[in-house]
Amino acid sequence: MTQSIDETLEQRGNRYGADVTQHLKQVIQRGKSWPDMTCAQRESLEMIAHKIGRIICGDPDYVDSWHDIAGYAKLVEDILNDESADNRRTEGSAERSDSELSRPT
Repeated sequence: MTQSIDETLEQRGNRYGADVTQHLKQVIQRGKSWPDMTCAQRESLEMIAHKIGRIICGDPDYVDSWHDIAGYAKLVEDILNDESADNRRTEGSAERSDSELSRPT
């Protein structure tokens, strides 16, 4: 039997906690630091919220969700560590880092 699109969406919405995920994202986006974050930081936090929603509303033992959360956090950590190293090398320079250029206005 083939499921309709509506049935599939309802099933996945219930399994993955779309409502919970959206509420988490709204809370994150209201944060004081949100406007100052880079695109990478924002996207990582939104993906972490997405994975948390799946854990809360779905299978908390699904290891991939936990692994993905660690991965998104590690990506930002690596970017920040690279920027810190770049800033130390170019301290006093008039050049702007890539992350500054990628911050939303």
